[in-house]
Amino acid sequence: MSYQTIIYEGLWKNNAGLVQLLGLCPLLAVTGTLVNGLGLGIATTLILISSNVTVSLIRNVVPNEVRLPIYVLIIASFVTAVEMLIKAFYYDLYLVLGIFIPLIVTNCAVIGRAEAFASKNSVDRAFVDGLMIGLGFTLVLVSLGGLREILGYGTLFSQVELMFGENAKWMEVQLFENYRGFLLAILSPGAFFGLGLLVALKNWIDKRLESKAPFVVLKEELSQV
Repeated sequence: MSYQTIIYEGLWKNNAGLVQLLGLCPLLAVTGTLVNGLGLGIATTLILISSNVTVSLIRNVVPNEVRLPIYVLIIASFVTAVEMLIKAFYYDLYLVLGIFIPLIVTNCAVIGRAEAFASKNSVDRAFVDGLMIGLGFTLVLVSLGGLREILGYGTLFSQVELMFGENAKWMEVQLFENYRGFLLAILSPGAFFGLGLLVALKNWIDKRLESKAPFVVLKEELSQV
């Protein structure tokens, strides 16, 4: 599989959040704001990269009968390390994300990539796959968090100091003056509605691209005549 295909699959065609619909529990639970989604997305990306690379390194020495328990142990080790780092350097963010960091161990997107891709490919491709799947998942988290924050609070980058410190508070934007908020957007049903809109938007874009594809091919063929 080429690098271009890996990138396209991870970011768009096989996106973990919009196509595979994996890891929905943290995706729906912590995306009340853009910053929360970004924090969990970065943590998940680091774990995906680390676990993919490690599984690829040991893929030829792990007995097939015990591969899944070993993969889970590897993922759990990296999750613990990332959780301790967040707790040490971003404690306020850690309090917000809470139990959803340890739950990355059970995220099917992480163990699925270890089993389906990293265990069958070289280290460099496993690294790119982990990075792209993580970035694709992070984009969904950030998009959903941003959408819910705008509708629910009328702001963007609220509590940005949780990740970037007090000096970054200038990034917070109040989009609507005297905005009373839209309660549904920040409650659990709002997360489902928001994700449904993102999935529908992706499917609409794919349909548009598919309808234009035959005309693009025909134009290329005519230009070669």
